[in-house]
Amino acid sequence: MLSAMEPCRCFWVPVDKPLYVEYHDTEWGVPSRDERHLFEMLCLEGAQAGLSWWTVLQKRAHYREVFHGFDPEKVARMTDVELDRLVLDPGIIRHRGKIETFRKNARAWLALKEREGDVVAWLWSFVGGEPKRNTWKSKDDLPVKTAESDAMSKALKKAGFGFVGSTTMYAFMQAVGMVNDHMEGCFKE
Repeated sequence: MLSAMEPCRCFWVPVDKPLYVEYHDTEWGVPSRDERHLFEMLCLEGAQAGLSWWTVLQKRAHYREVFHGFDPEKVARMTDVELDRLVLDPGIIRHRGKIETFRKNARAWLALKEREGDVVAWLWSFVGGEPKRNTWKSKDDLPVKTAESDAMSKALKKAGFGFVGSTTMYAFMQAVGMVNDHMEGCFKE
């Protein structure tokens, strides 16, 4: 039960988990044009595939530590030995394919930056450069993917990225504010 002082939030936010509440209240759906943050979220949304975001969120600080603050240049230079060591690290999701994809994505990110110049503008181009605002009334209204996430997924796969399916890319778009999917009635709406 919410206290009289507690604001109304999206249905998916467990109010008994302060880390989740903070994520919802300060980050999710807030437009980000920070290159490192976008790279981080692209990687972490891929790590979440098939799992809950709560699993990733609890491990996020350690991910930042072991993946060099999500500096694409440093992640791209990680060795097989470093990645092998991470498979044994309980502070992250120990899925070899997902761990190796962080390096793969860093290399693809750098190649995309070389080719496109501005990766941030390139990513934002999939929503026309501005956040899309939706007004969903219930969780049943929320799509799991859109034409924009389909296009982003296809382009990222072509550019050499992994774990970037359309559903994952829609979650990425929501997380970084390309799409504002705060539910009707949420104080962040």
